[in-house]
Amino acid sequence: MSNVNNLSRTTALAVGIAGILAVGQAYGAAFQLRENSAQGLGRAFAGAASAPGDAAIIANNPAGMRLLDGRQFQADVSAISFAAKYRGESSSYASGAPISGGNGGDAGMIAPVPAAYFHLPFGANDNLHFGASLTVPFGFKTEYDRDWIGRYSGVKTELQAIDAGFAFSYDVNPYVSFGASVFAERLDIDLSNAIDFGTILASSRVPGFAPGSADGFSRIKGHSTEVGFTLGGLFSIDENTHIGLTYRSRVDHKITNGSADFTTPPAAAAVLGMAAPGTFVDTSGKATVRLPASAAISFTHKVNEQWSLMAEVSRTAWSKFDQVTVNFDSNQPDSVLDFSYRDTTFASIGADYRLSDTVTLRGGLAYDQTPTTSEHRDVRVPDASRKWVSLGVGWKASERTEFNFGYTHLFTSDPTIDISSVTRNAMAGSYDVTGDVLAASLNYKF
Repeated sequence: MSNVNNLSRTTALAVGIAGILAVGQAYGAAFQLRENSAQGLGRAFAGAASAPGDAAIIANNPAGMRLLDGRQFQADVSAISFAAKYRGESSSYASGAPISGGNGGDAGMIAPVPAAYFHLPFGANDNLHFGASLTVPFGFKTEYDRDWIGRYSGVKTELQAIDAGFAFSYDVNPYVSFGASVFAERLDIDLSNAIDFGTILASSRVPGFAPGSADGFSRIKGHSTEVGFTLGGLFSIDENTHIGLTYRSRVDHKITNGSADFTTPPAAAAVLGMAAPGTFVDTSGKATVRLPASAAISFTHKVNEQWSLMAEVSRTAWSKFDQVTVNFDSNQPDSVLDFSYRDTTFASIGADYRLSDTVTLRGGLAYDQTPTTSEHRDVRVPDASRKWVSLGVGWKASERTEFNFGYTHLFTSDPTIDISSVTRNAMAGSYDVTGDVLAASLNYKF
């Protein structure tokens, strides 16, 4: 029964956490979300750290609060819609026989992403600024039919990180500002997948078991709250040209209260209880999840009374996210999970056109690189590099009230899947992936 013991080293807990972290499909690289502003979305987030008039700059670059006009509150909501349909095969790792089930249906979703901001200038010349923000910088969700052909690789995957931040900035003069923010980040993970106990026991030549004959199930949950920071600078060549620099820290989430719940067929549980006691049983676990640091340079130039041009380049240090060690509180041996991520670049250009005193039109283009490579792509979320095309409109309803709307369509290549694992079996195919984002915001000055 040595194979049973060896296979237990990669249980559903390890596989599940690996799946949720190894890939991501939100609307930033991996599971990074940029959707914190309807105004920013309308120009593909070009100028997100340097453009005036958008309170989301409190989170993007706290030094940019100099560009906000007085006391104000802003609320944004983005609706992210994506479809992911699998086309391909799945077969038993041991026998090569096809695995029963359908293609999983549409694993995509429509999900709201909220954000809120508050800005208060103070000081003798209003050269000091306080800001508060609530954002969702990381998140995604996919869910397949429970009996689909890739069920051993993943059924449900959900990750969400919510940041509550407080920012402060100081205007050295009308052309130079520095700022910083501190945020508390809550991370929640919830995922599930089937377990092919038939393959596990058949590989150890246990009579009565064959691949796919004894499916079990696992659900993994965990959460953590940690603290991070953002630093920023805003440098204005003149009143019409602004350059923003910003850095967001890495956040190390130490999940100490994770739980794994297993559903094991009685016959399989009896064999495992003798051959590998303490494995595939309900247990708690620990893991450290490192959400990456990022840095950006941003540019905004007001050409004339009608036109403003923006650009932004950001770099995310996904390569630091190379391994995760899962520590089990049961007899399960620890597992070291390898992801081999690469650093990514996001680049965008955009423009505002002031149609009238009350209406502004926007547009933008962007390229968003994925940290995953074909050899590390998984079914949890089929990630691929993408191109953005964005449009937006702003309407100033009164001196105090402004509404903004943004829309982005994402163009992606069909990501391929080619995986082979003893515990998850083999899959080879591709995905039809489509994505759209629609956002709206209200800004009120008081």
